Amino acid sequence: MPERAKAEARTVEALMSHPVVTARPSETVAEASQRMQDRRVGSVVVVDDGNRAIGILTERDLVRFAAAGADPAATKVSEWMTEDPYTVGPGEPAADAFRRLGEHGYRHIPVVDGGELVGIVSMRDLMKIAQIEPVTHPSEIEAPPGLEGVIVADTTVGDVRGQEGFYHYRQYNAVELCDKRRLEDVWYLLFEGELPDDGQRREFLDEIRPLREVPESVKPLLPAIARAGEHFIPLDALRTAVSACTYALDFKPSLDIGHDELRRNAMQVCALIPTLIMSLYRLSRGEDPVDPHPDLGYGANYLYMLTGEEPDPDVARAVEQYQISTIDHGFNASTFTARVITSTGADLGAAVVGAIGALSGPLHGGAPSRALDLLEAIGTEENARPYLVDAVQKGEKIMGFGHRVYKTDDPRSVFLRGVAERIGARRVEFAKKVERTVVDVLAELKPGRNLYANVEFYAGVVMEHCGLPPELFTPTFASSRVIGWCANILEQAADNRIIRPSARYVGPPPPVPVPPE
Repeated sequence: MPERAKAEARTVEALMSHPVVTARPSETVAEASQRMQDRRVGSVVVVDDGNRAIGILTERDLVRFAAAGADPAATKVSEWMTEDPYTVGPGEPAADAFRRLGEHGYRHIPVVDGGELVGIVSMRDLMKIAQIEPVTHPSEIEAPPGLEGVIVADTTVGDVRGQEGFYHYRQYNAVELCDKRRLEDVWYLLFEGELPDDGQRREFLDEIRPLREVPESVKPLLPAIARAGEHFIPLDALRTAVSACTYALDFKPSLDIGHDELRRNAMQVCALIPTLIMSLYRLSRGEDPVDPHPDLGYGANYLYMLTGEEPDPDVARAVEQYQISTIDHGFNASTFTARVITSTGADLGAAVVGAIGALSGPLHGGAPSRALDLLEAIGTEENARPYLVDAVQKGEKIMGFGHRVYKTDDPRSVFLRGVAERIGARRVEFAKKVERTVVDVLAELKPGRNLYANVEFYAGVVMEHCGLPPELFTPTFASSRVIGWCANILEQAADNRIIRPSARYVGPPPPVPVPPE
């Protein structure tokens, strides 16, 4: 039998997992969540007394639950499960189930026989059918535009599961880390692979403090960098300053040094970038830089270097939570750029400078201030619907909505909406009204085109309330994303192979004779 025919003939029963991890609708979310954690599964199937699948509770549901701030010990599974889940039969071809899973955006499908739950298949189970697909010669592979969906490397840093609205750092839910941990803990996690205990945290903080200082040989250069352009462009200035610092600190090519020295380079750049951002900003305004505060954490110190005053703890925590939420996000454009540069054996400074360049593009890191521009343009709640109807009918992009990966709620946006509500951000109620109106208008005028608020929409609301000017929104993104860049740089360098894809030539057929002069 041909290999493709074998794939088509393989049934769901041959791939499904059983027995299934289940829950009853009357159980609490805490109980179901603990069971998922203990059994290391991404979902529990909710069953009735007859073992019929009446619902499913997935990691995606738990992300939304965490963002809502409800009490898991006092909330029943029935309140958060997805009712009447899509199911398949054990005799169905696995290839058909795989196609339907992709069409609907599910990652877990209960297997039901005669109404009774007999197993479950996940994306991981169904990917096994790909192992017997025929191999295509590399020159014949059709890469989608923008490499969307193409797997280019293995990583242990983190991942984004766009269909579920879920992302994680290492083995932890990123939103839960935002809620429960300080930024330095997450930094430690990405560099060391585990969360620190109290002693490890103290040692890590002691390591960070002296690295925040700008090298003495670079300090005299910062005023010229800040005022070199006709207009101050923070990321352009930061890119230049980082290059100057890593040159002054004599960073060596990653190919020529060991892990320990490369990690020291990474620690220094991550600690230094917030200081450079605020020093350059103040210098551009004719103000002297404010030295880092030795006793303040990442977010609080960031605001302190902006104003010279210790910030309100709630405000500092809000900024820090935004920074944690943006530390890493899969193989986005800037992270991939950093890995490509590292794959050549270049020094860590070159890779970070390249990543900053990628982040400077409006399609990647430049949207938080533009999302505020949308709120400014709408002006009032009464104008929200007319403005958005007009924008949709003209085919204009609605800033702060839509994401390349997420096809449902962006978990960062959901979390930051809660942060904005907690601190009483000035525009939060208006922003929520606009968000609802966008969804309603699209449902009416563009049925089937689901756009959800992305991280930039509520990030702008939070950062504005915390006193950060719009021109610092994207640099603030960079102030923490550098940690994710460096974690990926360390991973790339540890098991390196130069990233060198191919292109398909589509120009005039060669060789054409070269005419004489």
